[in-house]
Amino acid sequence: MSRRSGILEFAVLGLLRESPMHGYELRKRLNTSLGIFRAFSYGTLYPCLKTLVANGWLIEESGSGPDDTPAAPLAGRRAKIVYRLTAEGKEHFEDLLSQTGPDAYEDEHFAARFAFFGQTSRDVRMRVLEGRRSRLEERLEKMRISFARTRERLDDYTLELQRHGMESVEREVRWLNELIESERAGRDQRGSGPGEAAQQDTSGETGGLPRHRDSTRPDPSDDTAT
Repeated sequence: MSRRSGILEFAVLGLLRESPMHGYELRKRLNTSLGIFRAFSYGTLYPCLKTLVANGWLIEESGSGPDDTPAAPLAGRRAKIVYRLTAEGKEHFEDLLSQTGPDAYEDEHFAARFAFFGQTSRDVRMRVLEGRRSRLEERLEKMRISFARTRERLDDYTLELQRHGMESVEREVRWLNELIESERAGRDQRGSGPGEAAQQDTSGETGGLPRHRDSTRPDPSDDTAT
């Protein structure tokens, strides 16, 4: 399985865990909710769905949603196919959510993982965030070394492009620092026992995202930020 198809399967399972969907609705959610899938087609989605069905993680149901008009057999219309997560599919998705290996830190996979942080345990979120930060800090150091070595040989526009890349990575590192601090604060509050701090922690397992004074935080699905 390619990394790209693995990310798509993960995202499809995650969305279908929320509710069953038609293929069209699923594609729309992937496009609007997960920016890394802005430019993919039915030709990519349906083979993925067929694979998940073959693996026993999804089932196909001929029918309609509550707002759909049932297909009329005499009119030659085909009933819409609804994809529903099976018990095995839910278990498989939860297993994927618990994984914190190097793939979870890579650009596209991290964006997909972050989109489902609301369904992920706090400890796993912390490991993924810290792994992502470590990966970006390594990348940033390499970029700075390369910039220092080549800046005398590059024209102004190429230098600006490299500087922009470094600033994008620095911005995401700052954003990750805020998220990690917020997760730690939420964990500390939950473990503080009876008292004001514990009473004020209403975030539960999903933690509390930091409040931003501006709109400078990076989009995890934006390739320019990584």
